Amino acid sequence: MNKRHERSRMAAMLAAGSLALACGMAAAQAPGVLPAVQQQGQVQYLTGGFGHDESEAIKAASSNYPLALTFASTQGGAYLADVQVTITDAQGNTVLDATSDGPFLLVKLPAGRYTVSARFNGNEQTRHVAVPAHGTARQTFTWNA
Repeated sequence: MNKRHERSRMAAMLAAGSLALACGMAAAQAPGVLPAVQQQGQVQYLTGGFGHDESEAIKAASSNYPLALTFASTQGGAYLADVQVTITDAQGNTVLDATSDGPFLLVKLPAGRYTVSARFNGNEQTRHVAVPAHGTARQTFTWNA
């Protein structure tokens, strides 16, 4: 009986150790935390993406946002931040005026046509974007920086 008790105790300890190891590995593989969602008028958005974990978390979340913008340099593909972004609707009303905290800007907009202007180091680019009712419109802005 004593050996049986020791075997049961040993098996329980091994199981507990394996569980602790598995939990630790799962925590290490968990996706990064998303930056805080911000709101401007009726528009919710989030921006960021520096660091591997945050970048991966934003990429994973992008399918939940109708508009996903990426900002990068043509010099080696480095990501950019501090991009001034203005989004206007089809009537010319500004629906978002924000500065990116990182290379990604995800925006929740109603379906429709928008003009996106992005300015980095004084150089502005403008794109016309159709935001779908379902799915995500994606635009990448690049500068010679």
